[in-house]
Amino acid sequence: MAQDLLTLGLESSCDDTAAAVLRGRAILSNVVVGQDALHAAFGGVVPEIAARAHAEKIDVAVERALDDAGVMLGEVDRIAVTAGPGLIGGVLAGVMCARGLAAAAGVPLVGVNHLAGHALTPRLTDGVAYPFLVLLVSGGHCQFLRVEGPARFRRLGGTIDDAPGEAFDKVARLLGLPQPGGPAVEREAQGGDPDAFALPRPLLDRPGCDLSFSGLKTAVLRARDAAVARNGGLRASVRRDLCAGFQAAVRDVLAEKSRRALEAAGEVTAFAVAGGVAANGAIRAALEAVSPVPFVAPPLALCTDNAAMIAFAGAEMLDAGHAGTLTARPRWPLDAEAAPMLAGGKRGAKA
Repeated sequence: MAQDLLTLGLESSCDDTAAAVLRGRAILSNVVVGQDALHAAFGGVVPEIAARAHAEKIDVAVERALDDAGVMLGEVDRIAVTAGPGLIGGVLAGVMCARGLAAAAGVPLVGVNHLAGHALTPRLTDGVAYPFLVLLVSGGHCQFLRVEGPARFRRLGGTIDDAPGEAFDKVARLLGLPQPGGPAVEREAQGGDPDAFALPRPLLDRPGCDLSFSGLKTAVLRARDAAVARNGGLRASVRRDLCAGFQAAVRDVLAEKSRRALEAAGEVTAFAVAGGVAANGAIRAALEAVSPVPFVAPPLALCTDNAAMIAFAGAEMLDAGHAGTLTARPRWPLDAEAAPMLAGGKRGAKA
């Protein structure tokens, strides 16, 4: 990668409006404008509200990123923007802003797959060499990818229904915890007994690397209802036990499926985890324990959606001669040759 080139990145695929400036692999600025307060009353992300917020804040995020980096738009050498997958209103807001900035600055513009940004983050943070295995695990996606280049990904397995982050959010709502659900469940789990409830480990009795979390979420619902009926309400100790048991079940499934994916991946330089759920400490520790190759987990600030990963992925693509696409896409699989995952969930079929 050209170490002296400045790359401006924009990200707006879900509920974070982000912009970042990189010089080579050095992150000069990484601005994220969250929307948690806008969606808190609805128990999840409302696409229309998210799209409007992106349209209002994307230029603000870019201005802040340039200021924090101490550069002017005219000094930027190239621009990268998330072109999908994601909520189409937000993706469009980012793409249209990036088009205007690139035209004004007269610099190349590349559209980046949001998932590629996550998948390539281990190269940004740790310089991991190709090929490597990555578990992309977030609110909308969960898949094992053999990363062979900036635009070459081979999917080894993924969720057939809910993504783990989505399951964490739904379990948090079931138990009366705030959103986002992942951190809330993890905090509660620290004081709970993971063996207090017999929760399932879906698909561990079947071969392969595919995963499922919908049934686990339903099992938590039934256990909660039984506890409420038995005790006349949901006791704090029971809530903690349910969180601990749920987190342990997700941890066990991801660890075993990771072990299988490592066997199926062949020779790789490292095993990495990326995406919002990668911020969970218990899950990180379990994944590291099963890996026979170096384990890489990005800093927590780069696990959730951010524009630094988009800037880096775009720079990698341009350096390798890949043009990308600037067509906003709500669905965009990284491995175009793999069969689509049969999945529903709040964001539809998983890419």
